[in-house]
Amino acid sequence: MTVIAVDAMGGDHAPHEIVHGAVLAAREFGVSVQLIGQEDLIKHELKKHYTEYLSIEIIPAEDVIDMAETQPACAVRKKPNSSIAVAMNQVASGKASGVVAAGSTGAATAAALFILKRIEGIERPCIAAVMPTHEKPVILADVGANVESVPENIFQNAIMGAALSRALFKIDRPRVGLLNIGEEPGKGSSTVKEAYQLLSGEPNLNFIGNVEGRDVPAGVCDVCACDGFVGNVFLKTAEGIGKMVTSMLREELTRDVKSQLGSLLAKDSFYRLKKRLDYAEYGGAQLLGVKGVCVIAHGSSKQIAIKNAIRVAKDASDANVIKLIENMVKSYVNK
Repeated sequence: MTVIAVDAMGGDHAPHEIVHGAVLAAREFGVSVQLIGQEDLIKHELKKHYTEYLSIEIIPAEDVIDMAETQPACAVRKKPNSSIAVAMNQVASGKASGVVAAGSTGAATAAALFILKRIEGIERPCIAAVMPTHEKPVILADVGANVESVPENIFQNAIMGAALSRALFKIDRPRVGLLNIGEEPGKGSSTVKEAYQLLSGEPNLNFIGNVEGRDVPAGVCDVCACDGFVGNVFLKTAEGIGKMVTSMLREELTRDVKSQLGSLLAKDSFYRLKKRLDYAEYGGAQLLGVKGVCVIAHGSSKQIAIKNAIRVAKDASDANVIKLIENMVKSYVNK
């Protein structure tokens, strides 16, 4: 049984939504869950659910790193018994196959670097998010781990994103695109131009060239490589547009009696559309480049998002994505 450590104290709705999502995941996916955090609070939340026959364990951790922590790296060092640090140690010691955290992204990244360590050959880890497209999801890497990147970082983001695409979606040669302001090779900043040269010079990588923001939702690539600043803005803009479209659609469908009758007939279709656009269905983003599966969920995640984040961690662990990344890094980076 795959074991996933969950930071029960991280996120805007911890611990109640985190615990609820963990219970759902244990029940639906047959995964063993370790809830890391303040024992009394976790026990109180578990009593609200039927957990008999489920594999759920509480691992005590008294300290919590606040979402608003301005120096998360320092906080991780000063609080070795924080819930996120203890969760990472469960993976590092082999007692868990992956970790899910909805708290401070900076704290999760720092804890992963300090405790899990970087994969040899990777200069900086990246956060890879799965985005919906018209056909199948695309992996966007990086979405916020590094806001100031050099060309080599973007090149490595592409390699790690391709490995994740192969592991999760079984795509033998994922199409890799470089997010840019135009399709022509000469477009973009000096950093992006140099990244283009690195990517185009790697024959074993299925690099298709530059892709524009509008191309990504159309599914023209399987992996979209970029720096963390651009990727984060792009991802959050896409999330905002999705919410706006859903809200506007709801308003129009309830505007008058005729619209309300039509919405009843199309209710199932609208529900399916909402699921395709809802970030909660995708669970969370993966921190790639460290020696362990680490899924970072949205800070506002509720039970469904946490449940699916645990599923993502389980799938990545079962697919041995860390080993695949290590092998690809040896092939591409350490030539």
